[in-house]
Amino acid sequence: MNIQKSNGLHGEVNIPGDKSISHRSIMLGALAKGATKITNFLQGADCLATMDCFRRMGIEIENTPGEVLVRGKGLHGLTAPQDILNVGNSGTTIRLLCGLLAPQAFSSTLTGDASIQKRPMKRVMDPLTQMNANIQSQKGDNCAPLLIHGTFLKGIHYQSPVASAQVKSCVLFAGMYADGPTTVTEPVLSRNHSELMLTHFGAKLSCQETSVTIEPEPALMAQEVLVPGDISSAAYFIAAGLLVPHSQILIKNVGVNPTRSGMLKVCHAMGADIQYLNEQKDSGEPTADLLVSSSSLKGTVIEGEIIPTLIDELPMLAVMAAFAEGETIIRNAEELKVKESDRIAVMTENLSAMGADVTATSDGMIIRGGAALTGTRIHTYKDHRIAMSFAIAGLAADGVTVIEDADCVNISYPGFYEDLQRLSL
Repeated sequence: MNIQKSNGLHGEVNIPGDKSISHRSIMLGALAKGATKITNFLQGADCLATMDCFRRMGIEIENTPGEVLVRGKGLHGLTAPQDILNVGNSGTTIRLLCGLLAPQAFSSTLTGDASIQKRPMKRVMDPLTQMNANIQSQKGDNCAPLLIHGTFLKGIHYQSPVASAQVKSCVLFAGMYADGPTTVTEPVLSRNHSELMLTHFGAKLSCQETSVTIEPEPALMAQEVLVPGDISSAAYFIAAGLLVPHSQILIKNVGVNPTRSGMLKVCHAMGADIQYLNEQKDSGEPTADLLVSSSSLKGTVIEGEIIPTLIDELPMLAVMAAFAEGETIIRNAEELKVKESDRIAVMTENLSAMGADVTATSDGMIIRGGAALTGTRIHTYKDHRIAMSFAIAGLAADGVTVIEDADCVNISYPGFYEDLQRLSL
């Protein structure tokens, strides 16, 4: 995919459904009684992998244009899969499924592609083992494939060493089947999509500061779920509108959940011109239309409690920092090393190749902005967020930017390049 410098971007864009919420709507819809209708479901490879796994466990799912219907069988309605459950490239699918499969009355095996088989699973294996789960890494390296023998679980209070929505959700999902209440306490609050959706479906939760407790054996009932636009996908159009001169973009129906919208706070700190319009709340999730206009950005510091609210947006923020005036420091982002790629290393490699002044650190990057960037060949390592971040960089850089393995964007945003092209007309 070749990207050339743009003279301006204009128009509206409707962002695909939120990936995190789409995953959870399938999972909880399957465990609820009745038919759950999901609108604006993300038709990306990761979410389709979740759908496939639940179909293999006996759940009828109708996937039609604009709507997904999940015919749930209740909390204890899953049946043993005939084959290995393959999650593809989806870390959310495999980690959350660990929590749901640990208490089932059958055994199962979870695996995924080469990237998934290198990603750390000990972070969910440890709390599940404390709950009496029988979960084994078949290669003995705390990675997939994972063999799970369903067993009786006990409620625990888990002090998570990391602020991770995937870890928290895994434990809360397992807690629905435990013998008593299950509590997760995080060092700082991670995104709360699971808590909102569990409550929407009828589970009993109590939240206090960075702790959440779920009561066992909830009677989950089918619901209608309107999935907001994914702010992680909106991030690329936010950045495009800010970085490309003479641009104004209206991004419709974006999820602005405060546990997820840290990027917007950072954009504000960098001097971005972003207006909130048409603010609403559906299925417990706040949304807004975002009107983004070209802006002169300045460097900032991104660290601490805000990191879990923008971890997936950090590659795009790093690109923005390269075009901003002054120095940007990203700290406390070690999690970037264990995503679809080592995003600290990959961002440093590619930004440097474009002419940016960037230094990798053990937990982030130091980016000295203001240098003129020039298009080059971008090595994405088949990481969708790397590909999309550098597609935006290419719109603001001189020359031509070539994105290798450009189709990896299908993981989270199948129509990304088409939407980008429409704004350039």
